[in-house]
Amino acid sequence: MFKVDDLAVYPAHGVGRIEAIEEKTIGGITQLFYIMRILDNDMKIMIPQNNAENVGLRNIISDEEVEQVYTILKKKDVEFTTQTWNRRYREYMEKIKTGSIFDLATVLRDLYILQMDKPLSFGEKKMMDTARGLLIKELSIARNKKESEIEKEIEEIFGGTKKRGASGADIPIPDVDLAI
Repeated sequence: MFKVDDLAVYPAHGVGRIEAIEEKTIGGITQLFYIMRILDNDMKIMIPQNNAENVGLRNIISDEEVEQVYTILKKKDVEFTTQTWNRRYREYMEKIKTGSIFDLATVLRDLYILQMDKPLSFGEKKMMDTARGLLIKELSIARNKKESEIEKEIEEIFGGTKKRGASGADIPIPDVDLAI
């Protein structure tokens, strides 16, 4: 049960603030709704209070869960099945929709590792950005740190992303400042 001003996580949309709890009648049925505003994009969502758990609305993760997320991100010995990018995309999208921070961390880690061996599809790149953004936002709130600090920690975990050259040798990708 959430109160007004509580922070909560809504699956696939991220962290939001409960702005109000209102009684509304929709389709002849009166019920209480959480009115939640997503922090990243200012989107407003109405969530039936009695259905909040079913849709995956949850609290911000605890310190112990933060450590589990970092453990998942650091695990590098991951096996990939030989499946097409669109099948992989659907599988990862289902994980993101669960609202589980651990599934989110797994998707981000897998896509980071996968991009070292082969180029990601446009959809996979977009998904990686989404997973990264959702993870960074929640970790920054859970750890009471700036998002830029969390972003730097994640980049360090995946250590200056390297691509494989035709010979199989690592080719370092230089950091490029795109600021004009």
